[in-house]
Amino acid sequence: MRIAVVGAGFGGIAAAHLLRQAGFRDVVIFDKADGVGGVWRDNVYPGCTCDIPAPLYSYSFALNPDWSQRFPPQPEILAYLQKCVRDFGLAENLRLGVDVVAADWTGEAWRVAFKDGTTALFDVLVPAMGQLSRPVIPVLPGHEDFTGPAMHTARWDPGLDVTGRRVGVIGTGASAIQLVPAIAGRAARVTVFQRSAPWTLPKPNRQYKAWRQRLNRRVPAVMRAARAGTWLLTVVTGKAVTGSRPARFAVWALSSGQRFVQARRMRKTVTPDYAMGCKRVLFTGDWFRTLRRPDVALVTADIERLTAQGIRTADGESHACDVIVYGTGFAATEFLAPVRITGRDGRALHDEWRDGAFAHLGITVPGFPNMFLMYGPNTNTGNTSVVYFHEAQARYIVQAVQLLQTQRTVEVRADVAAAFDAEMRRRLGASVWAGCDSWYRTGGGRVVTNWPGLAGEYAARTARLNEADYTR
Repeated sequence: MRIAVVGAGFGGIAAAHLLRQAGFRDVVIFDKADGVGGVWRDNVYPGCTCDIPAPLYSYSFALNPDWSQRFPPQPEILAYLQKCVRDFGLAENLRLGVDVVAADWTGEAWRVAFKDGTTALFDVLVPAMGQLSRPVIPVLPGHEDFTGPAMHTARWDPGLDVTGRRVGVIGTGASAIQLVPAIAGRAARVTVFQRSAPWTLPKPNRQYKAWRQRLNRRVPAVMRAARAGTWLLTVVTGKAVTGSRPARFAVWALSSGQRFVQARRMRKTVTPDYAMGCKRVLFTGDWFRTLRRPDVALVTADIERLTAQGIRTADGESHACDVIVYGTGFAATEFLAPVRITGRDGRALHDEWRDGAFAHLGITVPGFPNMFLMYGPNTNTGNTSVVYFHEAQARYIVQAVQLLQTQRTVEVRADVAAAFDAEMRRRLGASVWAGCDSWYRTGGGRVVTNWPGLAGEYAARTARLNEADYTR
């Protein structure tokens, strides 16, 4: 049985490894880049770190004793994934620098087409391209007039030196909140353009000494205990996001206390005007202190246009910039784009998802046999580790592929997928996301990215594949 996994990030590596462990050896992992790592390969901006504690932001079957700190920087996470590929013996399964552009169901197999014009047949297709792989760069008036370098944080130029330069950062999301403190003090001036203030929590980071790393290696139970403790913390934040009043109040109080102590005279400007959970709650220890620096400015006026020398805002002010950085997020709702996928009877997935992406458990779509998604619709999390979701999905996919040993195709029933989609709409419509702006929504107003409950619920629901949910 030939299996194609598209994407060599956390999701693709987990799926390939668990499939191979289950005895499926003919697994090929395609990635258009020249290395593994996904977002941790692409994001190399200064200050890039994980915002979930490392004991949980790693595979449960490959705990890492050598993290240098609780919230490790990007190079360590990338090195961890590279080590996983070596330890899992996946190097021989990788096809790097290979760009998948289309996949068509022939009636018996998936014909995968590549950018170089070649094709190959596979029995199973596992798209694992992620929700955070396609940066969004707004087309602002005058963007062609700006004469300096401009880039998205996910496309950071490693050769760029911001020392002594005036840097404009558009956005105050997860990337910006790490980048700005990292370059403040080196740049001559940093100007941050804020559309909406983020919800934040104190970042309880700590360095792991050599003795702790030795203890981790000798007594793995220590790592498992740290993972369990982190899990319990994310249960509290998860309950806050999903509606528990006591948990919401506790997290709100912690966030408000951080602003009260650190933001001082800027409190009103940096207080969010939307419900907690509409955007990812961010961990930080230096964001507000950085904004108070004399060489850092926070601008809340709308951007009117870019000029040759910088950015002009709607209040008539001109802000000189030598460099512009877009911390403007990703096209998270455009699943699998730009790959063209055609299923049974010539059905284009793009057309099926015209009003918003959907998939049973975020994994399977009716009309697309033997295709199983990693990090599909409604499997994102705003408070815990997405790697936990990846593992749950990969284990479910293993069960689905095992079914193919006794039947030709595995395809979710249309009524089962419709019932799950209706449940997601109902639960998300009654939750915090119902009152949010457009951050998680499609043009039709549907929330297609986030899981409405706790991560533990998702793991339980995907733990055992129900064969009755699938056609035979």
